[in-house]
Amino acid sequence: MGWASYEEDIASRFHQATVIRNKEHDALLHTKAAPATKLKAFAIPQPRPLPVIVLADVSGSMSEDGKIDILNNALKSMILSFGEESKLRAEIQVGLITFGGEAAKEHLPLVAADRIAGVEAFRAQGRTPMGSAFEMARQLLEDKEKVPARSYRPVLVLVSDGAPTDDWEEPLAALKGSERAQKASRFAMAIGADADRAMLGQFVNDRETSVFEADGARDIVKFFKAVTMSVVARSTSTSPDQPLALDLGSDLSDDLDLDAL
Repeated sequence: MGWASYEEDIASRFHQATVIRNKEHDALLHTKAAPATKLKAFAIPQPRPLPVIVLADVSGSMSEDGKIDILNNALKSMILSFGEESKLRAEIQVGLITFGGEAAKEHLPLVAADRIAGVEAFRAQGRTPMGSAFEMARQLLEDKEKVPARSYRPVLVLVSDGAPTDDWEEPLAALKGSERAQKASRFAMAIGADADRAMLGQFVNDRETSVFEADGARDIVKFFKAVTMSVVARSTSTSPDQPLALDLGSDLSDDLDLDAL
């Protein structure tokens, strides 16, 4: 073989080897890129909203015996506790609807508890437009932008020391007929002797939980403490979408120091 032929043979082999190595290199690149595609499947899931909506009576009678102040403190403590909870599975959200005067109003829009820096204190005044509050709660639940389909079952809490002064039968029936409200856990607290327990009983949908009776400040705090503990337990459980059970055991009163709220 001549020198020229030898050089041509070496060049040909070098070219073949280069082509083969380039192919191997390309294959290696694809192999290394594969895990990056798989890693996308392991993205950390976002916590699902767990809405807690409180319908609070702020009519004039709530100013008696310091009831409105106790309610303000109990809600403040509840929201603070919610904001400190882990959001591994559920993000607890809070919305406040007040009814006093001529119509209900959205006192606090539904928002993640850990984003609430403070809540304007309730002021007791006027009549008890509870029917207006039922309608507002129904509209909120059915708003799929504010309460998306991926949300866990909502919690509705009704608090009153009197009887409705507006048309409430139809708004309550509409609320109870709402598919989303039927899935929600609905609780009620009657404050004092003048509360309409029969009407409040129609709001509740837990067979094992009747209308909670609050005769004084400690009972109001105890009720919201029970709601807080139940919601927190649900938000951190492996199945946050299970219906909420409200535990009103006697042990709840052990650390209910109003001065600490």
